[in-house]
Amino acid sequence: MTSIYKFGAVEYDLKSRTHIMGVLNVTPDSFSDGGKFYDTHSAVDRGLEMIEQGADFIDVGGESTRPGAESVPASEELKRVLPVIERLVNSTKTPISIDTYKSVVAERALGAGAVIVNDISGSHMDPRISEVAASYNASVILMHIKGIPRTMQADPVYDNLIEEICSYIYEGIRVAKSNGIKQIIIDPGIGFGKTVEHNLQILKNLRMFEKFEYPIMIGPSRKSFIGKILDLPINQRLEGTAAASAVAIMNGTNILRVHDVKEIKRVSQIVDAIAHA
Repeated sequence: MTSIYKFGAVEYDLKSRTHIMGVLNVTPDSFSDGGKFYDTHSAVDRGLEMIEQGADFIDVGGESTRPGAESVPASEELKRVLPVIERLVNSTKTPISIDTYKSVVAERALGAGAVIVNDISGSHMDPRISEVAASYNASVILMHIKGIPRTMQADPVYDNLIEEICSYIYEGIRVAKSNGIKQIIIDPGIGFGKTVEHNLQILKNLRMFEKFEYPIMIGPSRKSFIGKILDLPINQRLEGTAAASAVAIMNGTNILRVHDVKEIKRVSQIVDAIAHA
């Protein structure tokens, strides 16, 4: 795996330690913090706070992709994210990611200074997104999802969980490479069309995704599988997120996408020290 990735003016060795991506939802209805950072000022302040806490990336999203979520028009998504991206880019060198599956949103966000496209559909919902990312020499995160957010948790069934995820990601990689994208990150998609058992199997077998020879990102943060195991609401899932993050690091993840940057950054530092001892 080529581990040296350049994101705009910043270069990271993604194998040297676990890198942290801070979640910044500029939405009224995201599952965890919907509405909390909905206005531009609050969102920018939160982004800068996460950078101070140790975030290596900030992932800005303008459409909730929680289970049951309805799609929003690209115009609304752009209205939410563009002012935030522009202000963050002018305030920090930390790489900014746009969390979208729409090529038109990706194009405007990259034009505003984002350098990563985090696509929950792995280029399947809008194949042009890879072409857009390549035209800006942007990196892409290709995630697996079964179905669409509105219906993905209805009754997800797999004949072979890991093989089906790998096949889906492989197709996304093929499309990305055919468009000339040089920096690819993969994400098995915790919580996106997965039961509790599916999520646990992904975390347990994470090293099976190393065959792609691309960095692996995992987003366990505050997810429902943690809530179901612990029988706890969203605002009480920090310890569960920390445990899942620790397992993910030990099993080979390179990037953790989380809400609680300060706490998970500390977890990652300890687990990295053990893993690299």
